[in-house]
Amino acid sequence: MAEPTLAGAPNRPASVAPPAPQGCAPSARRVELHRAAEVVALVGLVVTQPLLDVLGRSPDFFLFHRATSRDVLVLVALVTLVPGAAVVLLGAATRPAGARVRAGAHTVIVGLLLAALAVQVGRQVTPLRGVPLVVVAVLAGVAGAVAHRRWSLPGRVLRVAALGPLVFVGLFLFASPASAVVLPRAHEGAAGVAGPGSHPPVVMIVLDELPLVSLLGPDGRIDAARYPNFAELAGGSTWYRNATGVSGWTPYALPAMLTGRYPSTPSAPHYSQYPDNLFTALGGLYDIRAQESITRLCPPSRCDQPVAPEQGLGVLVRESGALLGRIAAPVDSRIDPQESFREQTAAEVGLDAAEPVPADPKFRWDSLNDNQPARFTSFLAGLRPADRPTLHFLHLLMPHAPWAFLPSGARYDAPDDLPNDGAGWADLARARHLAQLRYTDRLVGETLRTLRATGLYDRSLVVLTADHGVSFAPDWQGRGMGAIEHAPGEVAWVPLFVKQPGQRAGRVDDRNWEHVDLLPTIADAVHVRVPWRLDGRSAEQPARERTEKYFYDRPGERVVLPGGVPTRPAPSVPHPLVGTTVGEEPTDGTASVAHLGAFDHVDPAAGELPALVWGTVPRQVPDGTLLAVAVNGRVGAVVPVVPADPGGRRFAAFLPDDHLFRPGANRLDLYRVGADGALRRLTLS
Repeated sequence: MAEPTLAGAPNRPASVAPPAPQGCAPSARRVELHRAAEVVALVGLVVTQPLLDVLGRSPDFFLFHRATSRDVLVLVALVTLVPGAAVVLLGAATRPAGARVRAGAHTVIVGLLLAALAVQVGRQVTPLRGVPLVVVAVLAGVAGAVAHRRWSLPGRVLRVAALGPLVFVGLFLFASPASAVVLPRAHEGAAGVAGPGSHPPVVMIVLDELPLVSLLGPDGRIDAARYPNFAELAGGSTWYRNATGVSGWTPYALPAMLTGRYPSTPSAPHYSQYPDNLFTALGGLYDIRAQESITRLCPPSRCDQPVAPEQGLGVLVRESGALLGRIAAPVDSRIDPQESFREQTAAEVGLDAAEPVPADPKFRWDSLNDNQPARFTSFLAGLRPADRPTLHFLHLLMPHAPWAFLPSGARYDAPDDLPNDGAGWADLARARHLAQLRYTDRLVGETLRTLRATGLYDRSLVVLTADHGVSFAPDWQGRGMGAIEHAPGEVAWVPLFVKQPGQRAGRVDDRNWEHVDLLPTIADAVHVRVPWRLDGRSAEQPARERTEKYFYDRPGERVVLPGGVPTRPAPSVPHPLVGTTVGEEPTDGTASVAHLGAFDHVDPAAGELPALVWGTVPRQVPDGTLLAVAVNGRVGAVVPVVPADPGGRRFAAFLPDDHLFRPGANRLDLYRVGADGALRRLTLS
């Protein structure tokens, strides 16, 4: 029977339903888009925002790795797009299993992302860490997933928040300190005005993370036994013993030194943000040979940076991934891009050692020339007389962490996540710092030798200082406000030696020096007038009347510190067992050493030694138990057992004496030191 039609309507054949489009129906497609938007929003909060926030406040990360604008933009695109896309595709891969499985998978993904977000938030607003924080975060993720599944409002909020990654990218590119590196503004700084008088060569070395107190002996002078080359420099120059940096952070401290202005805004240490600085002031008159590290204050029109560290997109991605791991961890970790900053050696960069070779055969084995930092090697090679006045500038990340050098120049390996604070760990950190400082003293000696060999020493203005110090005080390790408040003498006070041309006799000046005084002092010494207003005053002017110090943990936020030359913290006294020989002692107990195999094939001539020993002992061994660590029958260190760190380590011993080691197989022994001094050897695994 024919299908009835509406009155007056023409008869038509029965309609045929059009075929369903391949893939999802419109409603299903919309659901998938909603799910994708929710995932993008959560991934943006868990990955994109925290990572771009840290990197945006750390332009020195990009400057150190000499990243181009293209490198940074590609990194931002990867951070913004890849994690979200990967999670969206992971969820979409469950579609063939059916609508119910797909919905369940999305709920699980939402719960996991909410738990990851809860870890980051919980670490900021609660004292919970480790397993308790993970448990609370999982519960928060489950509750969030249930709410998302039951009610529509959470999903709608997340879909609106999907615009978040675009906002985060915009803030990074246009409002963060790093924007100056990504989108620099071309701006030439003012050149100084040459005045009457000579324009001597200037040799300026800025070391990093070096407290003055680390150099001092018991008498308050430079410890000549440990640091003979620093002492030699002090003996022929003016030592400003009351000198302080103005910030504990290089991106603020170094621009203040080179501009003569206190830090006022959190700007990138880049020539576009600080166009008026030492390099532009002298650049019209001087040739500039600059070796910067985590700043780029010398504009390309004035100088080239001859040696670059490890650079390129690959290293940016790798270090950003490591940084994200620390951000997402449920335990306290050092969320600091500077943890990736390490001076590459001459061998890694492919540089030949600078000539002339060191005259002191005790400095290092010849093969260890390759261990010399590459930028230092290049700096030495450039210390030659020239027809025009020349500024030789080097900012060397020494003795800055990571600590990897023994006093001899040999290198050693250490875990990246080894703690620097807490019982036992702070003492270990200070010992490693002091060993690297003794190696830095060797580099200072090479510099003095090269200057004398080339005839530059007497003619030059020589400046050696550090941008800031670092605290190793127990519970206040580092350079943050806690360290500044509890150990200002280690964070703010730094060595400063200024040798005027022709100066031969050393003297000590205890005026209230702040590092904003450096530029005006150099300008007066080379007879150049600086054409901008300075906060500092030249050493040729009367000393400032106030005794307190101005310091900036953050730009524009002045901290006032009491003045006065700091005294050296009480040095740790070596245990009487250190340096003694041990024989076959009774065996009692066990210990695990992480890299025991490194002692089987030691090659001292290769420039690397297993000088750091770390591991764990059974739980029943009480904290505070002393362990003696011996190599080839001689005790090199005595250290306490401490509570396990996040890596499970309960001890670490530093062995800075190269003479403990010999070519080939070396015997490592650990002994438990009893209250009566008796030793019990531990079986190692």
